[in-house]
Amino acid sequence: MCKDGEFDAGKLPRFNRRQFAALSGSAALAACTGGNGGVGDAALGGGGGLTESSVTIATPDGQADAFFVHPASGRHPAVVVWPDIAGLRDAFRMMARRLAERGYAVLVVNPYYRDVAGEQFEDFAAFRAGGGFGKVGPWRAKLTAEPIMRDASALVAWLDRQASVDTARGVGTQGYCMGGPFTVWTAAAVPSRVAAAASFHGGGLVAEDNPMSPHALLAGTPETGYIFAISQDDDAEAPEVKTVLRQSAQEAKVSAEVEVYPADHGWTVPDSPAYDRAEAERAWANLLALYARQLG
Repeated sequence: MCKDGEFDAGKLPRFNRRQFAALSGSAALAACTGGNGGVGDAALGGGGGLTESSVTIATPDGQADAFFVHPASGRHPAVVVWPDIAGLRDAFRMMARRLAERGYAVLVVNPYYRDVAGEQFEDFAAFRAGGGFGKVGPWRAKLTAEPIMRDASALVAWLDRQASVDTARGVGTQGYCMGGPFTVWTAAAVPSRVAAAASFHGGGLVAEDNPMSPHALLAGTPETGYIFAISQDDDAEAPEVKTVLRQSAQEAKVSAEVEVYPADHGWTVPDSPAYDRAEAERAWANLLALYARQLG
């Protein structure tokens, strides 16, 4: 889990939007992304490419702002993306576009909408340099199981009303860092719709005395397939987490891939100081395989 003081600000990478596209390894993404971070003219044409927009979604707790991107034509499985502690920003927009290129309707949520709207940090370097840990602390404290589950129900309902979403196919969800447990809470909130959930270097997945701990909720999501991708440094700090997750999945009779990757916390996010392209690509391939199996 990200902690204040974990990173040396002088070593944090900064990327422009085209560098993000290059890091993703997607030639099609680079071709369709305009210099201002939006979808280029070719992508907005009727013949293909992506359509994207900033959207606002009513939830029981307020108005959630989000980034929505999907193929320009057809109906597709929906995916809810929960960002890491630095929130909605270009790194996650680029990741969402890359997933949309593979045929998914992708919604990236601003997890802090209860307190602030829009992008708060340009990238992880700006988050660290601007005292991000202290700034988001009060916002993050509100993001316990119950409010995230309320959000998840509203977000999935909104997605199911979009013309670009195929409601006959399951919904996927993926989360990073603090967003890792949100994926299990999303599945628990809408078990009839969420068919796949992937946590990447997620924190707070196992809290033994908490009935809302993600590991304790797996039994309520019998049709959901999971990935729990754990960083090597998180595993060194709490080696029991992988064991509890495996045992809980087995007892719940749910499919779950629990793996410790040879990379550090944050390795899948391009603007993270721990970004590891080779291991990020392997995690990406495993995510796509999960979605192919579970979402049809």
